[in-house]
Amino acid sequence: MPSGSRNEKKERSSALSGEPQASAKPAVSSLKIYFRLLRYLRPFIGLFAISLLGFIVFASAQPMQASILKFFVDGLTEPGTSTFHDLPLLGELDLAYGVPALLVAIVFWQGVGSYLGNYFLARVSLGLIHDLRVALFENLLRLPNSYFDRNNSGHLISRITYNVTMVTGAATDAIKVIIREGLSIVFLFGYLLWMNWKLTLVMVAILPVIGVMVGNASHKFRKQSKKIQVAMGDLTHIASEMIQGYRVVRGFGGEGYEAARFRASSEANTARQLRMARTSAVFTPALQLATFSTMSVLLFLVLLLRGDASAGDLVAYITAAGMLPKPIRQLSEVSATVQKGLAGAESIFAQLDEPPEADHGTVERERVSGRVEIKQLSFGYDGARRVLGEIDLCVEPGQMIALVGRSGSGKSTLASLIPRFYAYETGRILLDGIDIKDFSLRNLRRHIALVTQQTSLFNDSVANNIAYGDLAGAPREAVEKAAEAAYASEFIEKLPHGYDTLIGENGVLLSGGQRQRLAIARAILKDAPILILDEATSALDTESERHIQKALDRVMQNRTTLVIAHRLSTVEKADRIMVMDQGRIVECGAHAELLARNGHYARLHAMQFNEEEEG
Repeated sequence: MPSGSRNEKKERSSALSGEPQASAKPAVSSLKIYFRLLRYLRPFIGLFAISLLGFIVFASAQPMQASILKFFVDGLTEPGTSTFHDLPLLGELDLAYGVPALLVAIVFWQGVGSYLGNYFLARVSLGLIHDLRVALFENLLRLPNSYFDRNNSGHLISRITYNVTMVTGAATDAIKVIIREGLSIVFLFGYLLWMNWKLTLVMVAILPVIGVMVGNASHKFRKQSKKIQVAMGDLTHIASEMIQGYRVVRGFGGEGYEAARFRASSEANTARQLRMARTSAVFTPALQLATFSTMSVLLFLVLLLRGDASAGDLVAYITAAGMLPKPIRQLSEVSATVQKGLAGAESIFAQLDEPPEADHGTVERERVSGRVEIKQLSFGYDGARRVLGEIDLCVEPGQMIALVGRSGSGKSTLASLIPRFYAYETGRILLDGIDIKDFSLRNLRRHIALVTQQTSLFNDSVANNIAYGDLAGAPREAVEKAAEAAYASEFIEKLPHGYDTLIGENGVLLSGGQRQRLAIARAILKDAPILILDEATSALDTESERHIQKALDRVMQNRTTLVIAHRLSTVEKADRIMVMDQGRIVECGAHAELLARNGHYARLHAMQFNEEEEG
């Protein structure tokens, strides 16, 4: 996005502040979110099936461990019993050898199931994290500029990092617990029914109580998880701002302010995490109390209604019943994980459901002449007060048009509409007689080279920053020629590795003027028929500006050029100068002609001349 003036940015942010956020939308049902989340598991269905088989094996070993105690206790209490008389395949095997051997075999069987279940579910989980992060990042690349205006970068980054991890907890870790512990309950419950169905029905009485407790806790977990994720986004945003603006922080003594701001945000996040922990801490003992109260009643009934059951039968039954509270407790605790994941999934799906940048155009041209015509163009950010009103402008191929005016007059906004960074409401912008809305976005922007005041560079080599995006395949000779034309080769050749030198995040290892020259070299390499220069020489010293101006004079030949400039001395040679004020073009003409009119331009020129004289 071309960099606008400070006032234009304030106007834009205030206009967008009333935009309803995702959190204001009606809540989506948990079940609907969860089923949508599970659709992302489809590519991993084979791995998931192996994992499920592993958990079945693991759960089946639970009642086996209880049943082995039956033969051990019977062997102790009934000396005449020396074989597995109830098991056909092991009927004649001596208990002294069979019980230890079976115990080892059961534990091995359980270990195989645990490995298959945990390892293959981990592969599913990591694959899901990768797919969701890629989907979110690619979605960001397609969203319109207005979405980035409404959402701060910290929350967007937190969504890709923190929220995705929470989501996979709901989609895989929770499923692991649900399947493993759920199957354990099923196998144990079936074993108990087979042993004594009357006593087992007593345990069923606790299920409604557990259901009510889990339901109440789930609602609290979901609500608290949303607040935690918002707090994490705030933390990330504050840290990101400090890192990006560390020079300003240190230069203006903002360390104390930033530390206090981060501390307050972290304390708020900690308080929300503690509320979640308190809910979980109260919920788990309450559930255990209900479960073990039932167990105490069960023990009483076992002792009272023993009947003709052997000691081994009773020990096996009580052992199996004693194994039930653990999976029941873990199943209840998984509610917190699920609700965290659903809160994260809701924010992720809210972003994925955002409409992408409108691109309904089908026209594609290999090359355009560069004739730009603007008719009755009006624009306001998301329906707010209009920033531009009824703009009429025609630029012939090869012409240089300058936009000048006070800050907030709409110069940068007008420039940002030509590459369709924003959708305008009324009017038309024509390129070679074709409405720019009829061009495909990628093809339209291929015809436009853009150099803004705020240079965007990447933590890569000098060469890759010049030959970026569609220019990545450009030969090294063309890259060096573009750098030379932008007067950048003189400092590039002095770098440790020349064109292969890494320049740090946003070119932090370079000066402001050097970064600006790399951006100009990138525009020169693109060789587009339309060139937009938004305060392109603002970061340069006087000597560098002279060099760049000579380079730009060569670059602008045979190209349609739109120049936004604060220093009027840089636009004196423009074919036409458009003076903007409050979103309208109030004067138009050549430099000498506008001075002779003694109007807006003449006043701006005199004011700037006086400032330079005083300087």
